[in-house]
Amino acid sequence: MAPCSAAVMTLQPQFDTLAQACRDCRRCPLAAGRQQVVVSRGNPGARVLLIGEAPGADEDVRGQPFVGRSGQLLDRLLVQAGLDPLQDLYLCNAIKCRPPANRRPRPAEVAACRPWLAQQIRLVDPALVLLVGGTALEAVLAIKGGITGLRGRWLSPEQGPMATDMRGRRLMPLLHPSYLLRFAAETEGSPRALTRADLQEVHRQLSALV
Repeated sequence: MAPCSAAVMTLQPQFDTLAQACRDCRRCPLAAGRQQVVVSRGNPGARVLLIGEAPGADEDVRGQPFVGRSGQLLDRLLVQAGLDPLQDLYLCNAIKCRPPANRRPRPAEVAACRPWLAQQIRLVDPALVLLVGGTALEAVLAIKGGITGLRGRWLSPEQGPMATDMRGRRLMPLLHPSYLLRFAAETEGSPRALTRADLQEVHRQLSALV
């Protein structure tokens, strides 16, 4: 749905500069323990931007977000909803370096990485933004908790530290795939089924944009 366009090719040097700046970043102590900076994967020309929490062990090794078990589950749910993870989405995280032992990112770490996320948003310029997990929801909209009640709903970015960057976009919180791994059931009403239905709504909205 979102092939690489001439506009994306024009912006490629800026994406490359951003990636190098992230690799050079020493804004917080996480830089000391990382193997790689994890910037993104997917299509930089996509109309859908997915923001997760932080890299895990597999992501730290491979240098791409959502490539471990939770990422594999996410990709499967995306495909089931009619979305191509490589073409329809650009995936990144609120922070680009793995926290020790996969702990939750600290507010200072999220704040230190926020300028890189803001640059990604401006370069990709998505119409739809998916906030995957509580950390992403808090990083963008300053909403603590409550993702279970907010998931699957389209929100307007009227608050939070990134309200300006998100202006004119539609945001949807989603349950994080690492949470979904705790529940094997995919029957109606299960966390996995709810997330698949949320992603089907994303697919409908994306199709309406084309």
